[in-house]
Amino acid sequence: MISTILGAFRVREIRNKVLFTALILALYRLGTHIPAPGINSSAINAIQKNFGGNSILGLLNLFSGGGLGRIAIFALGIMPYITASIILQLLTVVVPSLEKLQKEGEVGQARITQYTRYLTVGLAFAQSIGYVFLFRSFQKSLGPGQEVITNFTLGKMLLIVISLTAGTVLLMWMGELVTQRGIGNGISLLIFASIVARIPNGVQSWWNNPDQVFRVVMPFIAIGIVAAIVFVQEGQRRIPIQYAKRVIGRRMTQGGQTFLPLRVNMAGVIPVIFAASVMAIPPTIGQLVGQNRNNFGQHLANFFSPQGWHYVLGESVLIILFTYFYTAVTFNPVDQADNLRKYGGFIPGVRPGRPTAEFLDRILARLTFPGALFLAAIAALPTILINQTSANFFFGGTSILIVIGVALDTMKQLEAQLMMRNYEGFLK
Repeated sequence: MISTILGAFRVREIRNKVLFTALILALYRLGTHIPAPGINSSAINAIQKNFGGNSILGLLNLFSGGGLGRIAIFALGIMPYITASIILQLLTVVVPSLEKLQKEGEVGQARITQYTRYLTVGLAFAQSIGYVFLFRSFQKSLGPGQEVITNFTLGKMLLIVISLTAGTVLLMWMGELVTQRGIGNGISLLIFASIVARIPNGVQSWWNNPDQVFRVVMPFIAIGIVAAIVFVQEGQRRIPIQYAKRVIGRRMTQGGQTFLPLRVNMAGVIPVIFAASVMAIPPTIGQLVGQNRNNFGQHLANFFSPQGWHYVLGESVLIILFTYFYTAVTFNPVDQADNLRKYGGFIPGVRPGRPTAEFLDRILARLTFPGALFLAAIAALPTILINQTSANFFFGGTSILIVIGVALDTMKQLEAQLMMRNYEGFLK
């Protein structure tokens, strides 16, 4: 890993991409410390307790890099964009017009991306309105004369809502810039930066824990979880592929044998992000509704508390479902079988065409199931340990999976860039 990073800085083009990515992430971190207009900065510290612990606001504050707790311009983070992406991907399965667009290549994908952006703006605008009233409700816990939102009026509310919505749109643009001109997936890296920024608080929480056994055992648990995640994320089954000799024009191409790698967790970290986004919706609505005649909002927030078994069970089920769904989206056995037949490839012992597609689909289903169960188990393990003990792990399994998954994907892209540059130098 160290040699890969050092090698990246020796190549000018890759070095510029890495520095550009670092600059965007630094600007993102700066934006999480700039309060939205109309927010009383002196009252922010007094309401921090609402965004700590294991509440849903604490989880959302983690994904926003602390911006939600500071009521910054990037308070919403990139989660509205992820929620919009989930909705559009689900709609492509049930709406024929969207399914047709998805099969039109780059043009159709660009149109779906545009729809995702429009939906992101709408979701961010709606969430901003809800959070404004949530921030205003925190004034009950403050002393007299202190206001979270100074001189609350309709105009002030619209100013804050527009600022938070514009912050999400800016983050969406920054993430796409990183994907195009930087290293790695920009949207995933923004979430990665949000979680990593909270690591010092997690280390401090671990060090100050009064339980001596927890302080000794915790590092070994963390190392074991990281090793297990890397082992499963890198695990793959290699399907042998045999290519026959072919005549192309006036040339005879030699046949050969290669392999088709099928990863145990082909969906990567995307199902975990999707599941966390969906499970955050009910308790967020409960927090925004607040107190009413029947305390419906409070009951809803408590029912889907991140430390409750309802939340753990729901997130685990969603992770398994999204793993199968995203694997089916990214890898189509029928298209793969057609491509193999088109280029003269076949799997030894399996007839080309439909039998090959059925064989790949059967192998992929067997690989995806243990991978999905592993993702669900890692996401639920810290919560189960917290409920069984008095220890606070600060970071949940979802956060750990996201950090390790994004780090592995980014390093792979960096290695691919280096390998491509080395081949170009060899050919020259």
